[in-house]
Amino acid sequence: MDTENKNGIGLLSLVALIVSGAIGGGVFNLSNDLATGATPGGVIISWMFIGFGILMLVLSLNHLVVNKPELSGVSDYARAGFGDFVGFLSGWGYWLSAWAGNIAFAVLMMTSFNYFFPGIFANSNGSLTLFAVVFVSIISWLLTILVIQGVESAAVINAIVLIAKLIPLVVFMITGIILFKAGVFGAHFWQNFSTNVNADGVIKSLSFTGMTGGDLFKQVQSSTMVMIWVFVGIEGAAMMGDRAKRKSDAGKATILGLASLLFIYVLLSLLPFGFLDQKDLANMGQPGLVYIMKSMVGGWGGSLMAVGLIISLLGAWLSWTMLPVEATSQLADQKLLPKWFGQLNKNNAPAHSLWLTQVFVQIFIIITYFVAGAYNVFVYLCTAAIMICYALVGAYMMKVGVEERSTSRTLIGFFALAFQVLALYLSGWQFVWMASILYTIGIVFYYRAKKENQRTISQGEWIAIVIVIILALTALYGLVANEFGLRALLGL
Repeated sequence: MDTENKNGIGLLSLVALIVSGAIGGGVFNLSNDLATGATPGGVIISWMFIGFGILMLVLSLNHLVVNKPELSGVSDYARAGFGDFVGFLSGWGYWLSAWAGNIAFAVLMMTSFNYFFPGIFANSNGSLTLFAVVFVSIISWLLTILVIQGVESAAVINAIVLIAKLIPLVVFMITGIILFKAGVFGAHFWQNFSTNVNADGVIKSLSFTGMTGGDLFKQVQSSTMVMIWVFVGIEGAAMMGDRAKRKSDAGKATILGLASLLFIYVLLSLLPFGFLDQKDLANMGQPGLVYIMKSMVGGWGGSLMAVGLIISLLGAWLSWTMLPVEATSQLADQKLLPKWFGQLNKNNAPAHSLWLTQVFVQIFIIITYFVAGAYNVFVYLCTAAIMICYALVGAYMMKVGVEERSTSRTLIGFFALAFQVLALYLSGWQFVWMASILYTIGIVFYYRAKKENQRTISQGEWIAIVIVIILALTALYGLVANEFGLRALLGL
């Protein structure tokens, strides 16, 4: 029976929460990121592939939220389905993904400031300047201090951020539709293209050839990480299912919210192909929509997009400062991390986890000074880590479907799992390999938690731990030997 919760969230409000929660700063750089590896036809096919996979994920999450209310969060599903160590890997990966995403936000925000002050905040190769590193570090520490003081979020901040995100995007979509040129859009709709780039990764020339199946596969491959990145956080929307006015509304809102997001993302990624040719779009500076809007209507358009993006990123940065420690606090509650991680201060904030996370963030903020294409590095790291968490959600959903003897639920879980594994394969496992170094650091804490709670580590867990450590050692050797540096990861 579909009972009604009078104090619950209605259908339209749920859809609005899903859309506003999922749209982040990555959408402002979506079009030119895609243009470096795909033509309009390839982008459309890629969206169909990504849309199906994300649909399977949100359907899995929605079913688990409603029917497994005793479990909370993606790591809890992994633990319930496959044991403590897998649950730990999911939770630690979620922690890693969240703060890596924060650094991507920081880099993108600095490139937005660079629109107003060229050369001050970002270099032409995508790395941050020394001034920007110091500036970002100060903001990051201040936000951590605010959260430690108990200032997690506020309705006013959320409202401002929502307006800052949506107004520029709506203006861009209207402008893009008005200025859309079918001839430009269709000029190389299905053709494959090869690029000639200089030492800084800037495209110098493009040559087009007839499309083949292999070429289309490569275009989907190049688009996968970029597209999944803009859906990172959609799991939070599915968690709203148990707060809906009617349980049936949760499922409807999930579908409508995903459809709305796909509509917005498809428009924002395809409209620029109808205004700029492939070379100009692929060569556009970051953030892409800022410079595309400037080329469409002039400086005021670029300024509008840049200001909106800066406000949006600041709000998201504040929210995501708390997100990583939610994962570590949950792991501490489950006795998968030492209780130190979950200890709260007088403001009811997990200060220990916040300080430790901030130390990691600071280390990698410094790295942005040395790394070309720093934004993409942390986008890929964030996305690879969260895809492992999503894959485990699919695996647990498939297990639940088998236990419930439901063919449809088993297939939903299977497709959710298969999509994430295939997407990781298409994107390359390099960033998962690199993340194994940070997973190994987490294993030290996992071992201490087991000792603290007088629990033993099983033989199967020891085998998995050894595998992760071996991966980490090979990744570390690759970095030191410069045979697997960050430039190689990005194909620069």
